[in-house]
Amino acid sequence: MVKSAWLAVMLTGAAWAAGPLPEEGVFGNAARGGGFAQVLEPRAFEFPRDHGPHPEYRQEWWYVTGNLDSSGGERFGFELTFFRFALAPEEVVHPAQPVAAGVESSWRTGQIYMAHFAITDAAHKQFRFMQKLSRGAVGLAGVRNPPLHVWIDDWSLGTIDPEGTHWTLRAAERGYELVLDAQVLQPPVLNGEQGFSRKSNDPGSASYYYSIPRVAVRGRVVRDGKPLEVQGLAWVDREWGSGSLSSAEQGWDWFALQLQDGTALMFYSLRNHDGSRDPNSAGTWISAAGLSRRLASDEVQIDVLDYWKNPRGDRYPAHWRVRVPTEGIDVDVRPVLANQELLTSARYWEGAVDVTGASAGQKTAGRGYVELVGYAAQ
Repeated sequence: MVKSAWLAVMLTGAAWAAGPLPEEGVFGNAARGGGFAQVLEPRAFEFPRDHGPHPEYRQEWWYVTGNLDSSGGERFGFELTFFRFALAPEEVVHPAQPVAAGVESSWRTGQIYMAHFAITDAAHKQFRFMQKLSRGAVGLAGVRNPPLHVWIDDWSLGTIDPEGTHWTLRAAERGYELVLDAQVLQPPVLNGEQGFSRKSNDPGSASYYYSIPRVAVRGRVVRDGKPLEVQGLAWVDREWGSGSLSSAEQGWDWFALQLQDGTALMFYSLRNHDGSRDPNSAGTWISAAGLSRRLASDEVQIDVLDYWKNPRGDRYPAHWRVRVPTEGIDVDVRPVLANQELLTSARYWEGAVDVTGASAGQKTAGRGYVELVGYAAQ
């Protein structure tokens, strides 16, 4: 959702690894321009070009979540996200005239790359996560297109066909490795106003945002050195911009739900510090045929039915009733595991969920992912 904007603030302490910070800090300067392109109005999208990088903007990410079943009936959830953060505009980091002849270093960069990888192992009741940080220099990390290839070390995400419909994913952390081939089942869906997604009423507090709501995945999960053949369904999110949340906003709850009738629902509820929902909260309803409709904040009702508390005492929502009356949606959403909290540069909860209830008056079920940001003390 808007994770990149929030995580950029958390990365202040790591920024030394990649280059100089703007004078006003990791975010303040960019939110008011600072030489970066701003998201101020709708734009034309072009695929597969827009799967690739947008270096004129301050931050962007490539985000994949999904649910998998092994050939032996075991259930897994996964998250693999790559972030690009610019510390300064390209013309500042790489000026037309070098500072002095012969002193330009190949290690010099204005880009930090970060990736998060997490596995939910339902059968073993385990949740594992890992973060990688790297400068975008000397081949350590980067992004190029076409074809799309985003990487940090041996973690990668990319496309292998000219149309951008066949993707590959690879990541590993302690005890788990994920290797997947992914086939897009529906074309990209533009969220917000033709892909222009407002996050608050502040100028520039917006992003360009699209989703690929149904992606068939197949490959293997290697657990403690033992490979398990898996298949399932994934969700891809792409977002880029140069702004941030408003000072009144604390975080968000993001839902990406895939129902068994082929429909899908994405919704993000932006939370203010006083607990109210920002009216810029929004979502998208996607039909089984891939047609989409924008959902305004007042069209989606979310009731929290239970909570989970981490060992530090931070409390997260942990059971929801989600209703979209205009689409006949009334579903119960429950985490596969209660503890799916990532303790990375920023603490947040992101995990696999099960869905039961009704859609268009018919009994339904499904799976999905939920992201909860701004509940834990940083």
